[in-house]
Amino acid sequence: MPDPVELEIFRELFHSIAEEMGASLRRSAFSPNIRERRDYSCAVFDEHAQVIAMGDHMPVHLGSMPMSVRAAIEHLELGPDDVAMVNDPFAGGTHLPDITLVMPVFVGAGKLKAAKPDFFVASRAHHADVGGAAAGSMGLSREIYQEGLRIPPVFLMRGGEMQRDVLNMVLANVRTPEEREGDLGAQIAACNTGARRLVEICGRYGLARVQRATEELQIYAEQMTRALLDSLPEGEYTAEDFLDSDGITDTPVRIAVTIRIARKKNKQKKDKQRKRGSEPMVTVDFTGSDPQVEGSINAVEAITYSACFYVFRCLLAEDVPAAAGIMRPIRMIAPEGTVVNARPPAAVAGGNVEMSQRIVDTLFRALAQAAPELIPAASAGTMNNLTVGGLFPKGNPRAGAPFAYYETIAGGMGARPTQDGISGVHTHMTNSLNTPAEALEYAYPFRVTRYSLRAESGGAGKHRGGDGIVRELELLCDADVTLLADRRARGPYGLHGGKDGSPGRNAVVRQDGSEAPIPAKGSVRLQKGDRIRIESPGGGGWGKT
Repeated sequence: MPDPVELEIFRELFHSIAEEMGASLRRSAFSPNIRERRDYSCAVFDEHAQVIAMGDHMPVHLGSMPMSVRAAIEHLELGPDDVAMVNDPFAGGTHLPDITLVMPVFVGAGKLKAAKPDFFVASRAHHADVGGAAAGSMGLSREIYQEGLRIPPVFLMRGGEMQRDVLNMVLANVRTPEEREGDLGAQIAACNTGARRLVEICGRYGLARVQRATEELQIYAEQMTRALLDSLPEGEYTAEDFLDSDGITDTPVRIAVTIRIARKKNKQKKDKQRKRGSEPMVTVDFTGSDPQVEGSINAVEAITYSACFYVFRCLLAEDVPAAAGIMRPIRMIAPEGTVVNARPPAAVAGGNVEMSQRIVDTLFRALAQAAPELIPAASAGTMNNLTVGGLFPKGNPRAGAPFAYYETIAGGMGARPTQDGISGVHTHMTNSLNTPAEALEYAYPFRVTRYSLRAESGGAGKHRGGDGIVRELELLCDADVTLLADRRARGPYGLHGGKDGSPGRNAVVRQDGSEAPIPAKGSVRLQKGDRIRIESPGGGGWGKT
């Protein structure tokens, strides 16, 4: 029987490692997207590549990161001071801008050549540009080859030496090579930080004791998840939701889910299976979701798994380890060739940011039937991805050099069963910040002309949904603007009689003051002095007024 005090100490130790990795990455990053918006994630894994701790970073990154780690160790023989790099969505990645670095950790005798790693650490960061047809690598596309540079698991470092040929290949295919090199260096620093801390912990407690603690944390996470699932009524709960379109056609795209909660009647058999940790208690089945589409909103399996991990983690107490054990009682079915498990060469840039949010909305809508007292109304349901690319204008110290700006814009949180939703906040699969106006204007040829809450955009109800945001930028040079957003045709749903939140809006304001709506998915060429205005959705209301 594990000592609960010791278990909590190790839980905090591993979590603090992931958090410190994130701090190292943030403080040494070059790009505002990572340094200011905090679009990154770090995690710690055991010798079997099972996650044992995550930083309080981006849920869409964290739940899917184990697939990238497994892909790296399956394709490469990682030795001391090696670093693997991968961004391929069909090899455990999410979308191409998210580059993951994986480092093995060897403790003590593990430095011997024949030894296997004792742990792994990984850092993932969204790079503001990885090539492709559109600046920011988030443009409207029909296949993954248009979205940017696709990197299978490769060595970025071997034995502590940078693989310059690999790095040069990456830098030659992006618009902002200096920024990319700096951000990759920050990710390496984060991995080194995690590796050092693991070695220190093992030096203090001993490798055997630390590894025993990692398995005990997995078992504890599983037991707590099973206890939660035991509290939910048995049954079959179905839900569906729709993205507005894939950007190529105007046809709504359906996500369907059936959540089956079933427990064995034979308690003795159930207890034995629970001890083994082999029997799933819940099946999450996405059969009935639309086939993969031509546009870039398709999600790979890792994204769908990540959304499931996030939703069930939300239902657990905060002190439950964010470990692989959470998903042991949960079985996921995501049919291949659908929008929740797309196959190559599908375009997937929006799967990470838009489809992931709608999968969460659909899962919560189903679970609201089983646990109405726990589930909030729908939040904004979109990351409102905005990218701007061009050349710095004359008079700027960087005149003639390319720039690529990327940002997600917050929205309204759905109302909760006991209180209103929060206004102007990133929710669910995103956990980033908006770029501060001062940092944005310093780094790019833009001016922030409006940044405010969008009044009355939250849905009415016993508890009101949070309001969205109005974000307006004036361009100080000609530039290409790309928007990848959703919840424009229909607002986020309310629950139990609450009203839907207001859908979002996008517009271009010309120099003469005239306004023109622009599509939620696509690119436009704007002139110096034009303004782009994004009004994000408000959250749904909860309960009748």
